[in-house]
Amino acid sequence: MAQLIGHQIDDSKTIEALIKGLVDEVSVLNNTISGVRMAHPEHMENGKNEFDRAGKIRGRPLHYPYVGSGAGRGCYVELEDGSVKLDLINGIGIHLMGHAHPRVMAAAVRGALSDIVNQGNLEPNREYSRFLEKIVGLAAKKSRIKHGWLSTCGTMANENALKICRQKKTPARMVVTFKNAFAGRSTMMAEVTENSSFKVGLPEYHEVIRIPFYDKNDPGSTEKTLRAMQEHWAKHENNISCFVFEPMLGEGGYQAAPREFFVPLLDFCKLQKIPIWADEIQTFSRTGEMFAFETLNLGQYIDICTIAKTAQLGVTLYTEEFNPQPGLIAGTFSGASTALTAGMEILDILQEGYLGPKGRIMDIHHKFIAMINGLGNTTCKGKISDAGGMGLMIAFTPFEGKKEQTDALLKRMFVNGLIAFNCGKDPFRVRFLVPAIIEDKDIEVAKHLLEKSILEGA
Repeated sequence: MAQLIGHQIDDSKTIEALIKGLVDEVSVLNNTISGVRMAHPEHMENGKNEFDRAGKIRGRPLHYPYVGSGAGRGCYVELEDGSVKLDLINGIGIHLMGHAHPRVMAAAVRGALSDIVNQGNLEPNREYSRFLEKIVGLAAKKSRIKHGWLSTCGTMANENALKICRQKKTPARMVVTFKNAFAGRSTMMAEVTENSSFKVGLPEYHEVIRIPFYDKNDPGSTEKTLRAMQEHWAKHENNISCFVFEPMLGEGGYQAAPREFFVPLLDFCKLQKIPIWADEIQTFSRTGEMFAFETLNLGQYIDICTIAKTAQLGVTLYTEEFNPQPGLIAGTFSGASTALTAGMEILDILQEGYLGPKGRIMDIHHKFIAMINGLGNTTCKGKISDAGGMGLMIAFTPFEGKKEQTDALLKRMFVNGLIAFNCGKDPFRVRFLVPAIIEDKDIEVAKHLLEKSILEGA
């Protein structure tokens, strides 16, 4: 039988050359972006119009006056007002490989040549199983994970995880999680999330139990948290459906914890047969290993793990014991063909020197933390504190950590050309989701812009 047409498209040297030519041509233009620049008078009005247009149609303004032109290079992104910013938040973690990475662009173009835009869970193409095989294989290296299910975002991945847990422990309904947790924007995930400003006007369903996260300033922190979990178990017992935890708090303030904090909690869950779900929507690929449960050596405990952001779509990963009954998790979309092909390419790139204790991610972490601490010990002394995080997830507390101080600093940073975002509450912190492709010279640019922005507010 003749080769399938789809396979002919995949193997075509002509198509491959056209894709390369297209990406090369775009890269020539993108490579003219050399660094931060201020808005250009010729484009400022158009930039404002685009910003106003987005705010008007969605009913509230964009958080930053950020509307991208569609061009960028690495850490740098061009906006419609003609400015170029050093983007160190990356859509809250979507663009791990920065802007306009040639290999990611080529993979996305390849996906765009598919006969369908969005792939479905009912009628997928080959990329569906290829992606799942790749991500399950990576997760299975240091855990018991055996299967996975695709969805369009992290929130839906988390929704699927909760349904799997509740089916496994039916009729249990309660969820144990950490204080200051964040789980997504659906009704149920907003309930799991503690931040009250994210759910104004929503009813309380009283299905979430909160235990304190690690406090590095309290020697008894681990014991207090374990005791809180034990007390909740004594009260609710078989009505607890799962324990879901972020290996490092994300929206809750970029607070990290050592392995020794998690182990007693997870041992207790195993003893009581409480399903253990690692929410790695934000930590996935950023902590020095592919999964934070690898970084913390907790893989043997994990029953379910959820990821998104870097992967370009949501994934719910689970062990054989938690394989759900047919019909429980479904959904029309599994993800766009471009998301699947680009996501697979990013996973491949990550395995080319980025991971491990001596990989580029940990190198970036040490250099970026040293940069922040260096400012805190010199020109910005008394204005920067508590720099920390895991891997590419880095945060610090500015001034006294008040909301208005943090918000004002972030706005000054944006104007000066450095994009970051906030996290936490009391203190309110500045956070970075540093792209893995950042160069040392870009960290120096970030240092200059951060220093300038802090001193302007002193």
